[in-house]
Parts: sequence; C-alpha cells; structure tokens
Amino acid sequence: MSGTVRLYVDHPLGEGQTIPLARDQAHYLFGVMRLGAGAELLLFNGAEGEWRAEVAQAGKRGGVLVCRAQVRAQAVPPDLWLLFAPVKKARTDFIVEKAVELGVRRIVPVQTDFTNSDRIRADKQRAHAIEAAEQCGATFVPEVADLAKLARLLDGWPGERRLMFCDEAQAGGSSALAGLLALGAGGALGPWAVLVGPEGGFSAAERARLHAMDNAHAVALGPRILRAETAAVAALTLWQAALGDWR
Repeated sequence: MSGTVRLYVDHPLGEGQTIPLARDQAHYLFGVMRLGAGAELLLFNGAEGEWRAEVAQAGKRGGVLVCRAQVRAQAVPPDLWLLFAPVKKARTDFIVEKAVELGVRRIVPVQTDFTNSDRIRADKQRAHAIEAAEQCGATFVPEVADLAKLARLLDGWPGERRLMFCDEAQAGGSSALAGLLALGAGGALGPWAVLVGPEGGFSAAERARLHAMDNAHAVALGPRILRAETAAVAALTLWQAALGDWR
C-alpha cells in the first residue's frame, strides 16, 4: 500500500474493530487528504502493530473507520533514551522528529546550566512525535517527557542504564564508533541513554560530574564541534550502528 495515508489512533485495534474519529482527524482524512467512504488507509496505536482499515463513514465533523487486517506486527526500538537540551523551536522539533525516525524509546528534554531555551511544551512535542511516526512508517511512538533539570535527573539515574555523554571538549579525540563497538563486543548491551548538550556546551561542573559517573561513557563526535541538533542525529546514528538495531 505504497503512498497510503497512515494515521495514529488512541484506540484498540483488531479485526472488525470500529474506530470513531475526532473532528481534527476527520478534517485531515476527508478535508485535506480527500478520502471518502470505502477508501483504505493504515492505522497504528503504538502497541498493536499496523492495520489496514477502511472508511465506513465520512463527515465534516467526524467519521468511522473499520479495521480489516493486520499488515505488520508491532516493532519496538532498542531501550534507548535521548536526553537533549532544548534549543530554538524549529531545531527542537527537528531533534524530536529525527529521534523518532532513528529509533528511541523515550525523549527527555533537560535543562542544563547553559541551556538557552527552557520553554518547551511536552504536549506539542508529543504531537510532533506522533506526526513523525506517521510519516516514517514507525509503529512505535516514544514517550516525550516533561522538561527536567539535568542535575536532578542524574541524582536518580538508574544504575543499570549506561549513558553515552557527547562531550564537545573531546572533539577530535578517539572514534566514538570504535569505542561503542568495543563495548558491544564486551556484551555491554541493555538499557542506554544518549545525552547531547546545549548550544553553549556543558558547564565545567556538569562535565566533571558526568566523567565521574561509573556508567557514563564520554565520546567525541568527530573532529569538529557540532550544532546541538546535528550532534543528536550523529550520536543516535553512531549508537544504532554500534549497539542498536542497525547492526
């Protein structure tokens, strides 16, 4: 069904299941995409895979879909979190979008000492994550957490979750990919997180604390200092290639 509309629904999915549409969903399907009764589309709810569905009723203010058959089983990305300091809105949107595409379980905006933007609406970013999943073919939508102070997050950091800390002070250092591959060869899989700093970098106190953590691994992302949104994409790509589901 190449080119078929994909829609996220907060509703159980199963053969013969009917799904009532909210007004905004009806507007998108029938007003924007011009679907009508009998048209087919793909549905997912983040937990039960992807389903082929048919428009049973189409109206300006609502409608009804009917599930016909599952076309893909549920796929869940590796147990990876992305922690990042919010930047300007369009760039934050980009980070969330690419995190969904690259495959993470949880997205956590963090406030660091040098974070330039501490305004972020988690509900808007959750909606953005859903839209990204609809566009990229994902069946899983990562959780988008509320903004948290980095120091407080590290206070309660789970000991079993390793942390890939992207340290701009190490630019030009040893290969991050080689280091991650070595960790993978040693069986160091399991839950992980990637931490990307703000536009102004980490403070000396934050860097010292991260380097002192037993389960944190400082990495360099190549010979140049990257913008925050570029660093997020580069770091997730490296992790997925070395330890994730790209291997």
